[in-house]
Amino acid sequence: MHLLYPSDPFDPQQPDETYRDEYTAALAEGLSASLFSFDDFEAGTFKARPAIPTGATVLYRGWMLTPENYARLVDCWQQRDLQAFTSVEQYRHCHHLPQWYPLLTEHTSETRVLEPDADFVDALGDLDWPGYFIKDYVKSLNTAGGSLVETPEQIQAVVDLMQQYRGQIEGGICVRKREDYREETEQRYFVFLGKAHAENGAVPSIVEDCARLIQSPFFSVDVVLRADGVLRIVELGDGQVSDRKTWPAMTFAKLLKAQP
Repeated sequence: MHLLYPSDPFDPQQPDETYRDEYTAALAEGLSASLFSFDDFEAGTFKARPAIPTGATVLYRGWMLTPENYARLVDCWQQRDLQAFTSVEQYRHCHHLPQWYPLLTEHTSETRVLEPDADFVDALGDLDWPGYFIKDYVKSLNTAGGSLVETPEQIQAVVDLMQQYRGQIEGGICVRKREDYREETEQRYFVFLGKAHAENGAVPSIVEDCARLIQSPFFSVDVVLRADGVLRIVELGDGQVSDRKTWPAMTFAKLLKAQP
């Protein structure tokens, strides 16, 4: 396995500042890694420094990509006789909520998936939820009042702001039933090659269920306590584009080196 990180936009010999401590920790753990210019990739050029050995399996650690752009990155690798650690299908499976949601419905908030131009009032008229959390297939709105609304009539305004601030809606709109969480209890876990890992302490059974049900070699699981004390899954993500949250760089590097 060979790691690939984005380089500093002003110094292609150095990793981007966001990933610098992780890159350093990975090398200290004996993992091999290269850098590439994310800006050049977006412009249609891919070059890794140092060059990735022919036949290597590449694990990307960098900025979030749409499945289409991840497919472009994988194509760049395949043209150089390199293999992807995570396939395009596996990436989409964890990156887009409608892909993983059917497998984990008992562990996460009830969700309706709609087109971005749907009539939200009409489509959700049969519901009487205590609140509605709005996101596209990947992200919610973290500015201008956030993504939680009380009625379907308020959803369109959130969708309009998502389009305004982010420039696009990825996939469609996921309308999630509000659940009252103890926000300070949220924790991120990672599943690597079928084995679930905690930053510290034990891995809860709900994350072990994810490791068993989700067919991807590397993904993150965010878990939180509901007000009634029940553990709930709030999000899954592809591990390549999931930030470490509170995980120390060296702890995370040891995870990447671990075998199941």
